[in-house]
Amino acid sequence: MSNGNSFARPRRARRRALIGLSVLVPAGVAGWLVWQSAAGGPVGGGRGGGATAGRPHGGVTPAPSAEPGPGAPAPSASGGNGAGSGDRDGPLAGKVVVIDPGHNPGNRDHPREIARTVDIGTRRKECDTTGTATGDGYAEAEFTLDVARRIRTLLEQRGAEVVLTQDGDRPYGPCIDERAEIGNEAGADAVVSVHADGAPAGARGFHVILPGRVREGRADTAAITEPSRELGEHVAGAYARETGFRPADYLGGGTGLDVRSDLGGLNLSTVPKVFVECGNMRNARDAGQFSSARWRGRAARGIADGVESFLTT
Repeated sequence: MSNGNSFARPRRARRRALIGLSVLVPAGVAGWLVWQSAAGGPVGGGRGGGATAGRPHGGVTPAPSAEPGPGAPAPSASGGNGAGSGDRDGPLAGKVVVIDPGHNPGNRDHPREIARTVDIGTRRKECDTTGTATGDGYAEAEFTLDVARRIRTLLEQRGAEVVLTQDGDRPYGPCIDERAEIGNEAGADAVVSVHADGAPAGARGFHVILPGRVREGRADTAAITEPSRELGEHVAGAYARETGFRPADYLGGGTGLDVRSDLGGLNLSTVPKVFVECGNMRNARDAGQFSSARWRGRAARGIADGVESFLTT
C-alpha cells in the first residue's frame, strides 16, 4: 500500500478473499515530481475481446473506440449477460469489470424520480442527481457515458467481461444503491464509477475517491477498503500518466486520492470499487479537454490501464 507520496505498485492481493481491517496511511504532499516518477513505470495493455452486459429498458448501444474520429462507432457490443466474441486469451480473460457512468443524461427529465431517497447504510440519500456541466453546457452525464463506453471497448479488447450500470438504455438512474448492487451481483473483480467534479472554477485536476471504513446498517466496507485503495492507486497513477492531468489542487494534499464515507455507491459495495473524478467541469482549462474526443480516449485509456494493472499485479 502506498504511503500517499507515490503510486508504487501494491503487493499482490487475492481479489475475492475477505480482507481484514485496512490501515489508511495518511497521505503526504509530494508534488508533481513524485507523480511523474510514479506514473513512469509500465502499465499492462493486452489485446483481445471480451463480454459486456446491458441493463433493462433497451438494448446495448454501440461502443465507440478509444480514440475515434468524430461520431465513428466501434463494433457493437453483445447484449445480455453472457460472454461476447472476443479473444479469451487476453491478459484480463476471466475477469469481470463493472463500469458505472456517473448520473444519466435522462435524469434531468425525471426530477421527482431521482429525488426519492434510498438507504446508503449510514443514512438516506437521494436516488441520484443530474450531475454538473461545463460552462458551455456539456453535461457530466454525457461525458461519463462517453468515457465509460470507451473504457468498455478497451477492457473487452484485453479479454475482460465488462458490465455497464447503464448504457443510455433507461430513462433515468439507476439509483445509487442499485449501482452498487450491480457490481455486487456481477461478482466484479473491480468497479470504477466515472465522474467529473463541479468544484469552484479556480480549482483544477483529477482525484480518485476511495471508500472509508463504514459499518452501519446495510453498509460494511471492512473487506474492500484495502483492495479499493490498491485499485485507486493504480488508476490514479495510470490516469495521470496518460492524460497529463495533475492531481486535484483543492483536496487530497496533492496525492489525487480522497477517502469518503458518505457515498452510497461505495458504502454498499462488497467488491473493490473507486470513483474517478476526471477533472473539474467548472474549470475552463479542464473543461476544454473534456470537449475533445481524442482526450476522452486518453482518459479512458488511463482508467483502463489502471484497472488492468490492478488485476494483473
